[in-house]
Amino acid sequence: MLEIKDLHVSYGGIHALRGVSLTVPDGKIVTLIGANGAGKSTLLRTISGLVKAESGSVQMDGKELLSQPIDRIIAEGIAMAPEGRRVFADLTVLENLKIGAYLRNDKEQIEKDLKWIYSLFPRLEERSWQMAGTLSGGEQQMLAVGRALMSRPKILMLDEPSLGLAPIVVKEIFDIIRKVNADGITVLLIEQNANMALKVADIAYVLETGNLTMSGTGAELLADEHVKEAYLGKQKK
Repeated sequence: MLEIKDLHVSYGGIHALRGVSLTVPDGKIVTLIGANGAGKSTLLRTISGLVKAESGSVQMDGKELLSQPIDRIIAEGIAMAPEGRRVFADLTVLENLKIGAYLRNDKEQIEKDLKWIYSLFPRLEERSWQMAGTLSGGEQQMLAVGRALMSRPKILMLDEPSLGLAPIVVKEIFDIIRKVNADGITVLLIEQNANMALKVADIAYVLETGNLTMSGTGAELLADEHVKEAYLGKQKK
């Protein structure tokens, strides 16, 4: 279980996270929704060690992670597919996937996990030889998720996985999120497509200008009038 307590993060003169506390239980899909600039990506980047917190706590199964280097955080079971995909454009699909397993030395299991990734994303197997920079946006997103999964994470963090993708590809990505979760991997999802995110989420939070303002099940927030008006594009009657 991942526990964030009273997390404060500032950079560039901006107080990006203001005492954020939330829990990501094992085996669940947890989503954060909110407008651009709310602090959603900052939260994931802080958990993964890319951004330093001023104060607070990030614990994975009782172990404090805030002071740990990025490699240690990955080794503890947290992996992230970042916003914008950020694949290694000049490497092949297969090379990108193997980079995701760079902390591992269990070669036989790595090969099994490659087959698992290919079962989730058949197009990646078809294009295993292809340079990642020549893939479509949707294929690059699949590769970013697959690369994160190759570290065998307990928690998969996804930062805006549907950004810039066609609706049919978005549906495919969310189907994969469900499959990954069904295989026992906890998911922490940051997503501007609030409707899709809340439909898939067990637990949901609303982040507004660095503050958590609402929480509940995905279904509860889908039905909430404030959420409908602010994030689902539905006008108040």
